Amino acid sequence: MKTVRDFASAKKDCRQIVMSTAYDAWSARLLVEAGVDCLLVGDSAMMVVHGEKDTLGATVELMAVHTRAVRRGAPDLFIVADMPFLSVRKGKAHAAGAAGALLRAGAQAVKIEGVRGHLDVIQHLVESGIPVMGHLGLLPQSVNVLGGYAVQGRDVAAAARLQQEAAELQDAGAFATVLECVPQRLSRIVTHDLDIPTIGIGAGRHCNGQVLVFHDFLGLNPGFRPRFVRRFADGAALVRTGARKYAAAVRAGKFPAPRESF
Repeated sequence: MKTVRDFASAKKDCRQIVMSTAYDAWSARLLVEAGVDCLLVGDSAMMVVHGEKDTLGATVELMAVHTRAVRRGAPDLFIVADMPFLSVRKGKAHAAGAAGALLRAGAQAVKIEGVRGHLDVIQHLVESGIPVMGHLGLLPQSVNVLGGYAVQGRDVAAAARLQQEAAELQDAGAFATVLECVPQRLSRIVTHDLDIPTIGIGAGRHCNGQVLVFHDFLGLNPGFRPRFVRRFADGAALVRTGARKYAAAVRAGKFPAPRESF
């Protein structure tokens, strides 16, 4: 994918959108070679890269650093960057400045969690020429309000509220929205009702695409096993095995060998 129009075309043609997080150039390069459609520079970097317990420590400056690195590794792929915690809650001018910094770093769009209290900001960004991807359901930046990471939209009122927010996002000009940790019956309804594509994470198979954290689907974080993640490789075992072989070769005096020396 190269432009926002490719997202609309994918939904129209019933082609599933494959999205992965990326935080640096080397992983972005490999994901391009693997054939993913688009990359998300997520504020999840705070957890999987920087070791924090949540995403709240992300700043615009840090997200720009990660975005710039990902763009170097994926010069031609569509890249979405997360707007970090509170960056859309300080007014339109501040949000536009933050989003502009992420686009100048290499993103083609920004992702914004929720709509309550900043729907006007989303519309302002779109009208300013900044493509916006929405994010509904479980909102990691609101983890303290939600009381933890739990499935959203289970009861009738919560489901109706999410459907309304999805419609508001579309009306504000969002070109797509992530649905995180919502029942698949609800994601199916929302996906059917919207003209813009939905990208699920823990939202079942009825969305127009899927996104997962790079480290999760490659098994690089063996202690983290949410229900919605499938491991497609045992990356942790690969790293451990390689590191042990390297350490053993050094300690045995077998590395470097003559052919690896000048």
